[in-house]
Amino acid sequence: MQPKQLVKVLLICLGFFSCQEDKKEPIVEPVKTILEPEPAKEFGFILDDFIVKRDTIKKGDSFGEILERYNIGYPQIFNIAEKTKDTFDIRRLSIGRPYTLLFSEASQKDSLPKPNTFIFQPDEEQYVVINLGDSSHAYTRRKPVSYVEKIATGVIESSISKTLEDKGLSQRLAYKMADEIYAWTIDFRRLQKGDRFKVIYTDKYIDDTVYVGIQDVKAAYFEHNGDALYAFEFETDSINGIIDYFNEDAKNLRRAFLKAPVQFSRISSRYNLKRRIAHYGYRVKAHRGTDFAAPNGTPILATANGTVSKSSSSRGNGKYVKIRHNDTYSTQYLHMSRRAVKKGQFVKQGEVIGYVGNTGSSSGNHVCYRFWKNGKEVDPFKQKLPEAKPISDSLKVKYLRHIQPIKQRLDAVIFLEVEPEYEETTIKTDPNS
Repeated sequence: MQPKQLVKVLLICLGFFSCQEDKKEPIVEPVKTILEPEPAKEFGFILDDFIVKRDTIKKGDSFGEILERYNIGYPQIFNIAEKTKDTFDIRRLSIGRPYTLLFSEASQKDSLPKPNTFIFQPDEEQYVVINLGDSSHAYTRRKPVSYVEKIATGVIESSISKTLEDKGLSQRLAYKMADEIYAWTIDFRRLQKGDRFKVIYTDKYIDDTVYVGIQDVKAAYFEHNGDALYAFEFETDSINGIIDYFNEDAKNLRRAFLKAPVQFSRISSRYNLKRRIAHYGYRVKAHRGTDFAAPNGTPILATANGTVSKSSSSRGNGKYVKIRHNDTYSTQYLHMSRRAVKKGQFVKQGEVIGYVGNTGSSSGNHVCYRFWKNGKEVDPFKQKLPEAKPISDSLKVKYLRHIQPIKQRLDAVIFLEVEPEYEETTIKTDPNS
């Protein structure tokens, strides 16, 4: 073939393939779907519909002063307070607690914009909504709560607290095991290297994101001094909500009384009938209580189940609570900053009955814990305190059946340097539904 002919053939072929290229289907770019973000929602309101201002209650703040700062006059404030008093006492605004004000978009056009909603959060879970409009009203709600069941293990090198810290676990687990579950069977100040534990516990979250701590420990296993110690949570009294911990043979692990009425405290003064104190000019004045020093506002716990026989105040005792546990034992808690229970109220072991303070004849923040046996004040640390109420025969069969699958789960957990990811169970609750 001549060179000219060859060039002609190549040009024809190129043209053919070019035409084929032109006939290809055009490339269609996929349409990207842009998802609109979920509107921010809190307290039952879509916050994007409002101008939102947040703050906390400061010393000297009152409901009226806060609203006055935002252009609401006292006649209207008085009217709001009157209409909402059956739902919320506006005098109970605790220092440090958050509040939120909602302004409508339209109100921002006014020279003196006014909020139309005031929301106060007395605790992490509860909130109070006060409508500030002409038809003022208030209501109380609780945020949705999630409970996530988890498993943790650990091997002791020096202390339970250090082991939990190294694993990134809550120190609340240490308190639960040391002061609640195994308080009377293990001395946690004398743990040995190599002691180890497993726990199945529940973490509590508000709105799925705010972690508020450990709700409870469902089951635990602790190896100490060569002994294997099981503990299983079980409700023995559904009417009063009494929950205890029992071993695999249904024996109660607790005593009737907690060791101390406040957590993470120290004894600043013991029961001493010959004590001399500066407050009384160093004269001998019997001290028939045990003082536990703790910061102001620390919760004070009932050391045993019982009925409040007194909730009052006096010159020496300050604000105090006395509890009758049975015909033999009574306890008293002095110098509170605030009482949280009323006379005649039944309280459970570990329930908050007041808060540490410095009221009455007191020289610092503490709770003076007094203990009566058969009508006589005694040193609780020198008493052989009774065991907690044993499980009834009628409940024992139910208990053993209840713990069987839990014990199997606990036994299946192995100790490893790096823990595997255990499957977590989440239960969501909406208190307002």
